[in-house]
Formats: sequence, C-alpha cells, structure tokens
Amino acid sequence: MTLTEKLLARASGKSSVQAGDNIWVNADVLMTHDVCGPGTIGVFKREFGKDAKVWDKNKIVIIPDHYIFTADSKSNRNVDILRDFVREQGLPYFYDVIDDPNGHWQFDSSKGMLKRQYGSRYAGVCHTALPAKGHTRPGEILFGTDSHTCMAGAFNLFATGIGNTDAGFVMGTGKLLIKVPETMHFRLEGALQPGVMAKDIILHCIGEIGFDGATYRAMQFDGEGVKSLSMDDRMTIANMAIEAGGKNGIFEFDSRTQEYVDARVKLNGTKASYTPVARDKDEKFVYEMVVDMSKLEPTVACHPDPGQRKKAKDMDVKLDRAYVGSCTGGKTSDFVEFAKILRGRKVTIDTFGVPATPDIVNELQSTRWGDKTIWEILTDAGVQMTENAGCAACLGGPVDTFGRINKAGINCISATNRNFPGRMGDKESKVFLASPMTVAASAIAGKIVDPREYLGN
Repeated sequence: MTLTEKLLARASGKSSVQAGDNIWVNADVLMTHDVCGPGTIGVFKREFGKDAKVWDKNKIVIIPDHYIFTADSKSNRNVDILRDFVREQGLPYFYDVIDDPNGHWQFDSSKGMLKRQYGSRYAGVCHTALPAKGHTRPGEILFGTDSHTCMAGAFNLFATGIGNTDAGFVMGTGKLLIKVPETMHFRLEGALQPGVMAKDIILHCIGEIGFDGATYRAMQFDGEGVKSLSMDDRMTIANMAIEAGGKNGIFEFDSRTQEYVDARVKLNGTKASYTPVARDKDEKFVYEMVVDMSKLEPTVACHPDPGQRKKAKDMDVKLDRAYVGSCTGGKTSDFVEFAKILRGRKVTIDTFGVPATPDIVNELQSTRWGDKTIWEILTDAGVQMTENAGCAACLGGPVDTFGRINKAGINCISATNRNFPGRMGDKESKVFLASPMTVAASAIAGKIVDPREYLGN
C-alpha cells in the first residue's frame, strides 16, 4: 500500500485498502475556522439537535484566521459565534482573537492595519498554527473545513479539506465516508540551487501535470532529495497539492519530522503519542515523476491558474504590487529569504508583508541580521509589514482587508498559493504566484525577474 492507503486502512480498522474503496474512517482532528465554522456548527445542530454534544471535545480545533482584521460586522460576528459554541461545548482548543471568553470581537479600524489587535491566545493562519500548536501528528487523520488543510500532510498524516456538511457530520460522529484516492508518486532528487525555493518545486510539478492533473488523487513526495528540505519547505509543497486538484499531499516520516512534532506537542501540551507509517515495497502508483531539484529554476504561475508555469527569467511583466504572506508564503523562513534579497535595497512598487502567526511576528522582530532585525530590514526596504498575522488578502475578503486588490487591472506577484480571477480581490486583476525570493526581486525591479540577479550583489 502507499502511505495514504496505509493511513486510511488503519483509520478504518482494515488490514488493507486499495484505490477506489469506499471506507468509513475515524478522525483524529477536526479543524474549522471563522469562515466555515458557523456553517459547520449550524449543520451539526440541525442534524444532531440544538443540545447535542460533539463526539470528542479534545479532537476539535477552532482557529479564527480568515476575515479577522476587518471592520465588516458580519465577519466580526462569525468569531463571536465560534466563541459561544466553544463555551457551550467546553472545547479546550480555541485560539480566540480576544482574551475575554465572554467578550465580543470588533476590529478597530481607527488604529490602522499595521499594529497588533489580538489577544494572547490568537494563533494566526490555521494551517501554520496547527503544526505550531502541536495538532499535526504522524499517522493520524485530520479533516479541516479549508482546501489547504492538505498542508499538514508534510507531517506524514492524511489531511484533507472537507465541506461544512461533512464537517458537521464529523463533529457529531467522529467518522467520515472516504473513497480511497489513487496515488501519484513524485520522487525528489538532488538539492535546490541558490535562489530556488520549495515553492518552485511544487509550481514545477503542477506545471507538469496541470491544475487538475491530480484531481482526487494523493500526491506522495519522497526520495533522497526530501532530506535536504526543512519542514517549512515540505509544508509549502504539501499545501499546494490542492492546486493540482489533489485530495491530499503526503511526505515520509523522518528524524526532522520527529524533532519538529515532539518539540511542538511538548511546548503546547497536546497529545504526545503517535505512530507514523512507512513505505511498502509493493506500492502501486497511478503516475510517477522524478524531480531533479538541482535543475529547477525560479518559477512563476501565471494568470489564471496555478498550472500556467513559466520561468521567471523568461518573463517581462510590469507589476503594480507585491505580496508575501499566507500559509504558503508567510513562515519565518519565507521572510528570511525575502529579506535576503531586499537587504540594503528598496522596493519600487506597493509591497505587503503578512506573517502567518503571531509567533512569526515575534521571531521577525527579535531575530537580528547585523545591526537590524529581519522586520527592520523589510520595513526599511519599503515593505508594509503588519503585526496582525492572518490570511489577509490571500482570500480577498472584505474591501478593507490589508493588501486586498480593490482596483481593476492590477498586476500582483504573490507568495500565496492560488491565483484564480478574483482570489485576492478584483476579478479583472492578475495574480502571479512565485517564491518569496522571486517576489522580493520583482518588487525591486517593478517587473517579474529572476531573483538570482540579486544574489551576491
């Protein structure tokens, strides 16, 4: 069996499964957020009763993160709906925006978008917060009401996005009917060259198979090349499995995975035990690709979908805006590479930076490079950095969302994960997806360029 098949077999209580089987699996974690949480709660109460209790309060994680720092009253209300449900059910894993369990969330636009407006438990973007808070354990099943839930597959677990109806059912029963997906195999070899990042790996893969090339399939990443990839790198790759239509992305378990997970579960006091799955010799794949990472170059996904791949060096597109952030591009390592290009330079277009979590904000503001912090290097370069970690403009959101494209005809280069028309705001604008290094170089040049032009200078 493949890694995905082994995980699903275990969760269904079967000795083996194969692609195409329909099986009931037991969930280890259900995650929801402020966009889909109220709908999921509504389905749960409608189907199980207004006084029903969730199947296991210790297995539900609620993380408001999408439409948070906006004065939109309905968005603010959604967080209050989550808080009321958490109090009613006694759920321990709720990463609220405010500290008062009986309070109400209201974003104060008069304070501006850059300075912190959240409490001590707020965790930021759900997909980055889940591993950081110790909720991604190898060998488990994680369902989330968000398509990019597949990012957690970096930790050797089956993680996939589901809709509100399915999530309401899981909330009440702890189970879900799953069709076992076929598995596509991506063997990574070699090592990335300077100026090339994990984002370039996944954009290359999607460019090869198309933005629908993995529809309802598992994307398994393994090989000697994986050893050189950090957990941040693996999260970036697994996150974008959905951009090829994938059901899930998954990596092997190794010492780097163990080190990360063990540290986070200890720090946050979450469940510490887990049992990873290893590869079998008789794996059957529906597709195989070998990726020599040493031959990859900085890559850009062009309008109107993530499959429209081009090399950055072959492009000459004038830009109006640059954006670094989200679960895919807002990690500490992403901003460090962003700063590597921007250090001592200035951006020439509007450039926005949104860290994924408050912890990342703290790391950027405390980690020094020479006589400046990473945060200072970026702001001195002209980047508008907000302390209000979250999804921000990645999903568009209300018109006052930080970094949102509200004007027609804008060309934006972004380190986010999706570029369908209207994704970051205006439907007539174009979003080009690239690594943080490519975004940085392009923000300096005012057009899409290869970041290697700025390395070593």
